[in-house]
Amino acid sequence: MPKTFLLLAVAIGLSLANAAWADEPAMDKGLGGTSWQLVEFAGGDDTKIKPDDGSKYTLQFESDGNVVARIDCNRGRGTWESKEANQLTFGPMATTRAMCPPGSMHDRILKDLPYVRSYVFKDGHLFLALMADAGIYEFEPTAPAAK
Repeated sequence: MPKTFLLLAVAIGLSLANAAWADEPAMDKGLGGTSWQLVEFAGGDDTKIKPDDGSKYTLQFESDGNVVARIDCNRGRGTWESKEANQLTFGPMATTRAMCPPGSMHDRILKDLPYVRSYVFKDGHLFLALMADAGIYEFEPTAPAAK
């Protein structure tokens, strides 16, 4: 049993180390010019929250440092900054103030955005990590607009 646990711990450690240094050549050119929709939120306490419709929660990172957001029934605009690789902070976000329906992730996301500290691209998805291991938001690329 102890050998099995040790082997499992070593395997997990190597896997995490590999994930931390894995290359994402096509994606990791920065956030500017990318657009994402929410897949789920994984809390630091292992809770998982998935939106009913991820397309209601989007972040569009403009190359000039502005960010445009759809947060359920509201829209927002603010700023983002990444001074170092994989480091991310959001500036204040101005949003509309409609009352979203029960079960909306609106309040949680607006509360959490100022606490985002880092990002990583993995398997074509964007992961935004909150400070103090409070949780991770997972996003996938938004569908291209119909022509």
